[in-house]
Amino acid sequence: MSRIGNNPIVMPEGTTATITDNVITVKGKLGELTQNFDGVSIRIEDNEIIVNRPSDSIEHKTKHGLYRSLVNNMVLGVSEGWTKELELVGVGYRASNQGQKLDLALGFSHNIVMELAPEVKIETTSEKGKNPTIKLTSHDKQLVGQIAAKIRSFRKPEPYKGKGIKFKGEILRRKAGKSA
Repeated sequence: MSRIGNNPIVMPEGTTATITDNVITVKGKLGELTQNFDGVSIRIEDNEIIVNRPSDSIEHKTKHGLYRSLVNNMVLGVSEGWTKELELVGVGYRASNQGQKLDLALGFSHNIVMELAPEVKIETTSEKGKNPTIKLTSHDKQLVGQIAAKIRSFRKPEPYKGKGIKFKGEILRRKAGKSA
């Protein structure tokens, strides 16, 4: 029994969903998202989206919870949006943006310049005495997570001093240095 898949998805005010040929489209104030689905049936009743599975086979059970979560993330994304914050920890690590171009100084011989998708809004802040932060916002959860992971991959946090790019609030496992 899929506990997640059995929960109905309540659509907030100003959000609409349409289903045509195994494709669900969700529109809201922040944008529009589409998702293909198979192995389950999705229907809209009284401002709620309900996901059902045809049988209790393992394949249908897994897709039941998966598509319910994907559609729920779409509904939340077009109504509220998704945000990821990254923090740059290290001496001389800087981040700045010019429109959709992110410029990172991470201790390499050259700066890393990254062009971001137009659906993602970027905001960089650097205050004296605090680590620089990068804030990514979009209606597409998958896209925000993918871009945040790509930025983090340029300089992952190391376990000894904690230098690198980490997610805000991420707890790093630290190691002791050499014992003298």
